[in-house]
Amino acid sequence: MIELHIEGMSCQHCVRAVTEAIGAVAGVNGPPEIDLDTGSARIAGNADPAALIAAIAAAGYQARPRD
Repeated sequence: MIELHIEGMSCQHCVRAVTEAIGAVAGVNGPPEIDLDTGSARIAGNADPAALIAAIAAAGYQARPRD
Protein backbone atom coordinates (compact mmCIF):
# COMPACT_ATOMS: atom_id res chain seq x y z
CA MET A 1 0.00 0.00 0.00
CA ILE A 2 1.35 3.41 -0.98
CA GLU A 3 0.11 6.47 0.89
CA LEU A 4 0.41 9.98 -0.55
CA HIS A 5 -0.58 13.44 0.56
CA ILE A 6 -2.13 15.44 -2.30
CA GLU A 7 -2.43 19.22 -2.30
CA GLY A 8 -4.79 21.26 -4.40
CA MET A 9 -7.89 19.05 -4.39
CA SER A 10 -11.03 21.00 -3.55
CA CYS A 11 -13.95 19.08 -5.08
CA GLN A 12 -15.13 15.77 -6.52
CA HIS A 13 -13.89 16.82 -9.97
CA CYS A 14 -10.40 17.02 -8.46
CA VAL A 15 -10.81 13.56 -6.93
CA ARG A 16 -11.85 12.14 -10.33
CA ALA A 17 -8.86 13.76 -12.06
CA VAL A 18 -6.43 12.36 -9.48
CA THR A 19 -8.12 8.94 -9.57
CA GLU A 20 -7.73 8.80 -13.37
CA ALA A 21 -4.10 9.93 -13.18
CA ILE A 22 -3.27 7.28 -10.59
CA GLY A 23 -5.14 4.59 -12.51
CA ALA A 24 -2.97 5.20 -15.58
CA VAL A 25 0.24 4.28 -13.72
CA ALA A 26 1.59 0.76 -14.21
CA GLY A 27 1.38 -1.43 -11.12
CA VAL A 28 -1.75 0.13 -9.61
CA ASN A 29 -4.26 -2.50 -8.49
CA GLY A 30 -7.77 -1.05 -8.52
CA PRO A 31 -9.01 2.43 -7.81
CA PRO A 32 -7.25 4.42 -5.08
CA GLU A 33 -8.90 5.40 -1.81
CA ILE A 34 -8.92 9.20 -1.84
CA ASP A 35 -10.04 11.31 1.11
CA LEU A 36 -10.80 14.84 -0.04
CA ASP A 37 -11.00 16.19 3.53
CA THR A 38 -7.50 15.07 4.51
CA GLY A 39 -5.93 15.24 1.04
CA SER A 40 -4.75 11.66 1.29
CA ALA A 41 -4.62 8.79 -1.15
CA ARG A 42 -4.04 5.10 -0.51
CA ILE A 43 -2.98 3.12 -3.55
CA ALA A 44 -2.83 -0.68 -3.73
CA GLY A 45 -0.22 -2.35 -5.88
CA ASN A 46 3.46 -2.14 -6.58
CA ALA A 47 3.56 1.11 -8.57
CA ASP A 48 6.62 3.32 -8.41
CA PRO A 49 5.82 6.18 -5.99
CA ALA A 50 7.80 8.62 -8.16
CA ALA A 51 5.65 7.64 -11.17
CA LEU A 52 2.49 8.23 -9.12
CA ILE A 53 3.70 11.64 -7.99
CA ALA A 54 4.61 12.56 -11.58
CA ALA A 55 1.19 11.46 -12.88
CA ILE A 56 -0.58 13.48 -10.20
CA ALA A 57 1.59 16.50 -11.02
CA ALA A 58 0.69 16.15 -14.70
CA ALA A 59 -2.97 16.33 -13.65
CA GLY A 60 -2.26 19.65 -11.91
CA TYR A 61 -1.85 18.64 -8.26
CA GLN A 62 1.09 18.29 -5.89
CA ALA A 63 1.75 14.98 -4.16
CA ARG A 64 4.30 13.69 -1.69
CA PRO A 65 4.67 10.59 0.46
CA ARG A 66 2.61 10.75 3.65
CA ASP A 67 4.56 11.38 6.83
